[in-house]
Formats: sequence, structure tokens, C-alpha cells
Amino acid sequence: MVRGLYLAVSGILSPVMAVAVVFPGQGAQRPGMGRELYERSPAARKVFEIASQFAGRSFTELCFNTDEETLKRTENAQPALLVVCYAAWEALREAVPEFTPDFVAGHSVGEYPALAASGVWTFEESLRWVEQRAKAMHKLAYQVPGTMAAVIGLTGEQVEAVCAQVQRETGEVVMPTNYNAPNQIVISGTINAVQVAAERLKEAGARRIVPLMVAGAFHSSLMQPAADLMTEAYREANFQKPVYPFFSTIEVRVLDDPEELRTVMGQQIARPVRWQQSVEAMHALGVDTFIELGVGDVLSGLIKRILPDARTLRVVDSKTLDETVAFLRGGTA
Repeated sequence: MVRGLYLAVSGILSPVMAVAVVFPGQGAQRPGMGRELYERSPAARKVFEIASQFAGRSFTELCFNTDEETLKRTENAQPALLVVCYAAWEALREAVPEFTPDFVAGHSVGEYPALAASGVWTFEESLRWVEQRAKAMHKLAYQVPGTMAAVIGLTGEQVEAVCAQVQRETGEVVMPTNYNAPNQIVISGTINAVQVAAERLKEAGARRIVPLMVAGAFHSSLMQPAADLMTEAYREANFQKPVYPFFSTIEVRVLDDPEELRTVMGQQIARPVRWQQSVEAMHALGVDTFIELGVGDVLSGLIKRILPDARTLRVVDSKTLDETVAFLRGGTA
């Protein structure tokens, strides 16, 4: 088994301490994503074919030809991201069969391809559950309107204090829900409470508040009814012990017990994503190389802000696949 610290003696020549494979979340999607990997890699094509047959709709059409507005809908974006991310994982494994990651992690819905890659679920099981998750979130977002905003320039503690004060004053939900990088925190809540919090955060010294074009207050307590639905649904889910260590960005630790995975994933959409803390924790466990799979470079950018000296690689198209394969086989990146 080829793994981080042992790469040089097990057939892959790169002198790295440990490698984490990471998958992006909703917002990373874009029309045309996955096309180059689909055209190049038989393994990636097979993922698209399996997904289309399983779900009864064309994922090549959804990912390659759909307009941006249609693709960004929760019920489309989340399954599409799963398919593209898992296709990238399969393309990498096809190119470097001996590669074994030390950790597998994801940001929000990115945990679904991470669970498939780590062996907790089959790809088909991940697709089933991500479609159910997306439908639950989409439905609740219309029943309980909410929004999200990125706060630039304040620490997590400062954002937490302002949100707590606004909650006390308004009696409405607003809370930090994505700890993405130093001084980059996303808040979620009711439309009114987020607007009030945004003004208070500016007064507290935030450089910028960026409203996010989302349909709900994801990862906040407003999502609890959807989390309860998923908890109930997961009673029949088949959770296996991970083959590769699954690093939960909700719990900020490795989860390897199937029943604990069932519990945590059931509540995932109503709990904050602690991405910065998770990257720091994986680094403390020896990770110095992160490979982002799927689409774009959002996670790579966040990782560089958290750990400026970390090595970041990607598999999102033919060029980045070649670069990552070359590195794993002893080149440089």
C-alpha cells in the first residue's frame, strides 16, 4: 500500500510526508466541468455513465451543456459536483493505481465524494444520498428563507461574538457556518439577521461583506429539519469502515466507526464546516501535500492562505492530471 511517508520505498518517488485528497463543495460548480477528464479517461467516463443510468438523467448534459443558472440550483449542483469529483478520483487512480492517500476530506457536500473515495459508501450509494440531501435542503430553503454572507477581515471569535449579540437582539438565527481560512468566515441565518449582522461586522472592522447567492442558510440551525430527515434516512444507509482515513471537517478529526459516521453525516447540514481547523489538524498529523479533485481551485486557494508552505496539486482537467501524476511519480510541482 502506497502511503504518504512511504511513497519513496513503495514505488512512487515523491519525497512527501503525507498526502490528503480533498473535494470542493457547492459554489465550485461551473458549466463544462469534468469534460476534459471525461474525454481523456475511460474511468472518468464510466463514472458519468453509471451516474446517468442510476439517476435516470444525463450527467454529461447537466455538467457540460447546462447554463450556469440551472447548474447552480441545489438539486443540480450537489449531484453534479459528486459525479465530477468522483470522476476525477477515478481518473487519478487509473493513472496511478498504486497511489493511496493518507487522508480523504471534503468541504460540505464535498464530503460525499470523500466518503465514496474512502470506501464508506459505493459511488452509487453516495449519489443516492447526495440527491436526497439536495432535495431536502432545496425544499427547506423555500419553507424557511435564509441566506449566507462571507465576512472578510475578522477572526472567528470576533464573528462569533457579533452573531451572538445579534441573535440575542433579534431573536433570529445568525451564526458562523464556514470557517474557511484566517479572517474569512461565512455566516448563515435569516435574511434579516444576516443583514443586521453584516452592518455590525462592518462596524467591528470587517474589510468586506460578500452576500452569497444561495437559496438557504446552509450549515446553520435553520437546516435542522433537513438534518433530521437525513438522520432518519440514514437509518437504512450502509456505512462501512473507511479503507482510507476519512477526515471529518465537521468534527475536525478522523472518523472510522460506521455508527459515528452515520450520526455525524445525519446532522452535517445543520453544523458548521471547520475547514481551516481541519487543514491545520491534518498538517499537524504530517500532511504537507493536498490534492484537490473535481473542479476549480477554491480549496487550493484556502489551503495556501491557511498553510502558505503547503504543496497544493489538482486534478480538474487533462493538464492538472498530468502535473499531479508527474509529481506522484517523482517529478516536481
